[in-house]
Amino acid sequence: MDEGARIALPHLFEFWAMPHQLPPGGDWRTWVILGGRGAGKTRAGAEWVRSVVEGPRPLDPGRCCRLALVGETQDQVREVMIFGESGILACSPPDRRPKWHAARKCLVWPNGAEAMAFSAHEPEGLRGPQFDGAWVDELAKWRKGQETWDMLQFALRLGDRPQVCVTTTPRNVGVLKRLLDAPSTVSTHAPTEVNRANLAASFLEEVRGRYGDTRLGRQELDGVLMEDVDGALWTADMLDAARVGTAPVCDRIVVAVDPPASSGAKADSCGIVVAGVRRGGQGSGDVRVAVLEDASVQGLGPTGWARAALEAAARWGADRIVAEVNQGGDMVEAVIRSVDPAAALTKVHASRGKAARAEPVAALYEQGRVSHVAGLATLEEQMCRLTISGYEGSGSPDRVDALVWALTELVLRAGAPRPRLRTL
Repeated sequence: MDEGARIALPHLFEFWAMPHQLPPGGDWRTWVILGGRGAGKTRAGAEWVRSVVEGPRPLDPGRCCRLALVGETQDQVREVMIFGESGILACSPPDRRPKWHAARKCLVWPNGAEAMAFSAHEPEGLRGPQFDGAWVDELAKWRKGQETWDMLQFALRLGDRPQVCVTTTPRNVGVLKRLLDAPSTVSTHAPTEVNRANLAASFLEEVRGRYGDTRLGRQELDGVLMEDVDGALWTADMLDAARVGTAPVCDRIVVAVDPPASSGAKADSCGIVVAGVRRGGQGSGDVRVAVLEDASVQGLGPTGWARAALEAAARWGADRIVAEVNQGGDMVEAVIRSVDPAAALTKVHASRGKAARAEPVAALYEQGRVSHVAGLATLEEQMCRLTISGYEGSGSPDRVDALVWALTELVLRAGAPRPRLRTL
């Protein structure tokens, strides 16, 4: 490489970027970058701004000449989007670096392009100006998110194809969900770990240790949009309240199995859930249940899931395996006994729908009688999508079915008073 190439290389983002930091192809209007904390969202937004305002040479015009930079507050725009360590100024080469005009709240590039700063606290500030592009940061945390977003859409009326880059950690808010559902929106996604080369190892270790198996961790570290479904039998708050740090000592443990109806790489998972119960003194009626492990597997075939269930039973010293036999009948027992002929097995048959079977189990959570150990994030996501009317997710709620069978065996089938859901 000659000297010019060496000088230019640090500023060629296409060379350094991770896949989620590069805009998808196609005729999109909005590109949403969903990511965990520190996943490189700000750098991607700043580099996208560079890509649309800069021309081949420092004074050549780019595709856009008048942009809006919209953050939660003016301070956020200035300190993160413009002057931050991954902001526009830090990413720009010296001969293309824009200047900040504080009085106008405006960045001006050597080629004449401008980017105006706006606060999401003042949606009306976007009434009047017009733009051919915009970078929006942390949309999901704006208090006036929908109002500000609407005002920005009316202002994007210059040029042939105004586009918006949105960088945000996801939250369960309407403005983001509606945006992601729009046919003109594309999105990329990445967890915090993809950018580990630029993050302190102690930070990753600390936050993963504290939040890795929680819904908050799924949102803030994995960048996953966690939604509460209307009418769900379980909510995020309910499950957060049930979480404990260590597995309690149990008097009886079972492994519940919900076998898939088919086999192969594209088949549904086999739900395998380990749970235990601890009862109070004789006659006390105090029954506490702990969900100890989600050992569900996918794509292993009948022998594979049977072995996984028996290994979970051995791992926890379980007293019994509880298996639903609606789909496979005697085949389910035959598969399990082919792996371990002496396995203690109870076969259960579903005579009611999933929601009807799950309601009394959900009532145990409402009463504060169930605890969850770490590592149940995928199970908890399914739980929050099961409603009185049915399952609102894709595929089958196999893990929830296994959970329901386990707790039914431990509490409801064991003669404890049958709980009822609270009427709201």
